[in-house]
Amino acid sequence: MQEKGTISVNTENIFPIIKKFLYSDHEIFLRELVSNAVDASLKLQRLASIGEFAGELGELKVRVSIDKEAKTITVSDNGVGMTAEEIKKYINQIAFSGATEFIEKYKDKSDGKDIIGHFGMGFYSAFMVAHRVNISTQSYQPNTEPALWSCDGSTEFSIEKTTKEGRGTDIVLHVAEDSEEFLEASRLRGILRKYARFLPITVELEGEVINSIAPIWTKTPSELKDEDYQTFYKELYPNSPEPLFWIHLNVDYPFNLTGILYFPQIASNHDLYREKIQLYSRQVFITDEVKDVVPDFLMLLHGVIDSPDIPLNVSRSFLQADGNVKKINGYITKKVADKLSDIFKADRAEFEKKWENIGMFIKYGYLADDKFQEKAKAFCLLQNTENQYFTFDEYREKVQTLQTDKNQNVTFLYTNDAQKQNTYIQSAKKTGYDVLVLDHPMIDQHFISSLERHLEKTQLKRVDSDTVDKLIDTGVEQASVLSEAETTKLKEMVEKVLDNKNLTVEIKSLPTDELPIVITFPEFMRRMQEMAKTQGFAAFMNPNPQLNVGINANHALTQKILQLSDETQQHLLIKQAYDLALLSQNMLGGEALTKFIERSVVMIGV
Repeated sequence: MQEKGTISVNTENIFPIIKKFLYSDHEIFLRELVSNAVDASLKLQRLASIGEFAGELGELKVRVSIDKEAKTITVSDNGVGMTAEEIKKYINQIAFSGATEFIEKYKDKSDGKDIIGHFGMGFYSAFMVAHRVNISTQSYQPNTEPALWSCDGSTEFSIEKTTKEGRGTDIVLHVAEDSEEFLEASRLRGILRKYARFLPITVELEGEVINSIAPIWTKTPSELKDEDYQTFYKELYPNSPEPLFWIHLNVDYPFNLTGILYFPQIASNHDLYREKIQLYSRQVFITDEVKDVVPDFLMLLHGVIDSPDIPLNVSRSFLQADGNVKKINGYITKKVADKLSDIFKADRAEFEKKWENIGMFIKYGYLADDKFQEKAKAFCLLQNTENQYFTFDEYREKVQTLQTDKNQNVTFLYTNDAQKQNTYIQSAKKTGYDVLVLDHPMIDQHFISSLERHLEKTQLKRVDSDTVDKLIDTGVEQASVLSEAETTKLKEMVEKVLDNKNLTVEIKSLPTDELPIVITFPEFMRRMQEMAKTQGFAAFMNPNPQLNVGINANHALTQKILQLSDETQQHLLIKQAYDLALLSQNMLGGEALTKFIERSVVMIGV
């Protein structure tokens, strides 16, 4: 006898909302139906383990099949199945979750952590692609009859007795004309590989096993070897080089969280791709947008996170704000900091080899997270132009004797482009100074400012920000070979030849082996320009910044210029020396460079 009825909904418009708008992506239907089938299998497995089911489990499996001729997709399982009464309860009452009731009923015997479904709406996603859905099901309970439920996507359904071999449920989708793309095995395979790749019950499509039922994050670290982690990484990211190292997350209090985070090799800034961490809930893929779960500075890591305690919206597609998310975020930060600290202490040489790749993560974390910063102070490294590495304290001890100014501030010199600033680096080295390399285009500008805020009586200056005698101002003036009159004459002569209001000309007492003219860009002004550029105000920047032009009073060429009686020759040498200074700063180009070359050829031939 066939029974007819109306699906119980509280608002007449809720059903089309569920069908059309609850799930933004139509392919989600397969994730939901397969997840439900896995739930049914896990429930039976759990019942057997607590003595509530004494029959033969057999091989629990979820099967997905396609009948192109009939235009149907069938999702079958051999799990708990349902009676007609249970169909009325779980299917006809939208948002009544069988999983929730199951967990509550057996809460004293089972923690229910493996049960996937919680909202009771996933089944109805089937109507996004089907014009009719049939459920043929046989309960595991003895002395029950199989039942057939059918619905055409309206609020009306039918339910009647049927025949079915064996326990479990077959859900048959009669695919709508506008969704026939899902009748292609390749399309379904792609969906299953995305969402069902690590489900804990075997999933088959047309006889092909899709998933790995026990991914390594579900195991304890003691069960695994390095090769297991590396193999899993290759499975997730087949075209990526081997990871540097990894962190196995495994916590069950005060929240449940498992997963593996990998530190990838980063060959260039083009490798800085986000959305490489996959979020799972009970081994069901949810999203690769983990913005709030993972600290922002670790979003460039790779790997997986699985937690039933991360709150999802009703369609299990997006995260929702929750206190647990913040706790998990903090836990991940701590685990990463502890891992880095352990590696640094255990094998510093190996840690230094990895610095090119991990340095960016650590510096970003140092800037972004106060708790991480506190731990990172011990293992965040500074690299100099000699490829040596130092902790903050080690570096301060190294340079403080020669690089302490008259105000007792220790000055860290740095370059952000060792090739372009080589002339200035060599000058600093000849004086006995050390130079750091801080050349990451996105991180180091902020890192430099942070170091000055957090390191006591420490300042950082780019190596080309002043002449070598003023990089570290000790208050001691170098003797000049020029008289006061000669100094005034030389300054006026240079200002007349260069004729540029954006240039500040100074006569300097520099070593004789320094350039005759040195161009520098004051640290403060350069930082202001860089800040304006990063904040999008480049259009308002002065295209001709104020530069300092230092004339080396002690250089032989300076003496020659003063001694020449031919004004034309004087001007020629000043212009040539000035262009050399521009060239050393990579500031000579276009017509000016052409004239410099032509002038140089003439002078060589003289």
